[in-house]
Amino acid sequence: MSSRMARLGLSTYRLAGTVASPVVGLYLTYRTAKGKEDRARRLERFGYPSANRPQGPLVWFHAASVGETNAVIPLIRELRRRDIHVVLTTGTITSARLAAERLGQEAIHQYVPLDLKPAVSRFLDYWQPDCAIIAESEIWPATVLELGRRRIPQILVNARMSDRSFARWRRRPSIAEALFENLALVIAQSDVDAERFRDLGAVPVITSGNLKVDTDAPPYDSAVFARYKKQIGDRKTWAAISTFDGEENAAGIVHRALKERDRQLTIIVPRHPERSDEIEAALVKQGLKVARRTRDDVLSADVDIFLGDTIGEMGLYLRLTEIAFVGRSLFAEGGQNPLEPAMLGCAILSGGNVQNFREAYQKLARSGSARMVRDTEMLAKGVHYLLTNDEARRNMIEAGVATVHEMRGALSATVKGLEPYINPLTVKARLLPRAAAQV
Repeated sequence: MSSRMARLGLSTYRLAGTVASPVVGLYLTYRTAKGKEDRARRLERFGYPSANRPQGPLVWFHAASVGETNAVIPLIRELRRRDIHVVLTTGTITSARLAAERLGQEAIHQYVPLDLKPAVSRFLDYWQPDCAIIAESEIWPATVLELGRRRIPQILVNARMSDRSFARWRRRPSIAEALFENLALVIAQSDVDAERFRDLGAVPVITSGNLKVDTDAPPYDSAVFARYKKQIGDRKTWAAISTFDGEENAAGIVHRALKERDRQLTIIVPRHPERSDEIEAALVKQGLKVARRTRDDVLSADVDIFLGDTIGEMGLYLRLTEIAFVGRSLFAEGGQNPLEPAMLGCAILSGGNVQNFREAYQKLARSGSARMVRDTEMLAKGVHYLLTNDEARRNMIEAGVATVHEMRGALSATVKGLEPYINPLTVKARLLPRAAAQV
């Protein structure tokens, strides 16, 4: 496809989005009925604001979901220390809750406008950001083009490019170039990611490492933790976290295989807690007794599965064990973040489909802190080995903590890369009170 045809295609996309706005509204109504959209704040998805824009320089941060939001929180706090205002957009209800809990008044939260020109234009007209900082891999054509048209610098931070996305973009090189040339800067997680962005037309590109390594360990309620620890007593535990469809059943099969020998409690934390009724029913069908966090069930000696069906309590669940299987890796593709369990002192098991966190898993595996399993049977053997071999488990835990420590530094590298864009805003922010006083 020629460059001219690519630009024509992108213009058609923008026009089609404008025409499709009423249909998209119906789709949002459907998602709202399913509990996937915030009914009270639906208009934000069309670019209508629900908060006042503060006076002074403002940066728009976008983080798709929970993981990306956690990753950019330290960056947001760095900008707030420089008196730069932040509007943070996310796309999910869970990430909105997380932003409220972790950031409070430090940032203004809005739901991200739909990638339709009217919604994006309305959002930008109101918030007038001096800069847009986008986490990881969010490339929305109408948004990218509108920011480019307004000459608002847009920067990808903690940027990654999965195998699948890279292959898809390479099949459309002219479209990729027409979009990626709008990026003022890409700060990539790894050298592999950096090279992929360069191949697709992004300039300049630098490497920082993974911002998720530089985040704080997830918080927890110490009183709730103490209560559960007392209920668990001397039982051994292991956890299957961030699980996707099929992995909860696999965890149930592992539990049944080991129950006679290990007397363990299995903790399951699904990536999408709204599936918990379905998950519980399937586990009960296996003959397992399930306690749920949302019901505040007691973890009595006859409980097989503790179902962590809440948002924002990963810090609690991981502190209740020293063994974590990280999901979306056994049957689904992509993988989930292994860094939180490593920093909280867990030996890590994972399936082999970890493309989205390839570099982190490579470093953890090389240090001996993570082991890969092929199937449910191999997972059962790995869990049993770690439950019964204290020295091996302890060695994996110590290696994981050390590896995470060695991987730190992405935050300072990212801030350094952003300096040309945020330093002028810092000066502007600190001159503003003086200018106002002179008026």
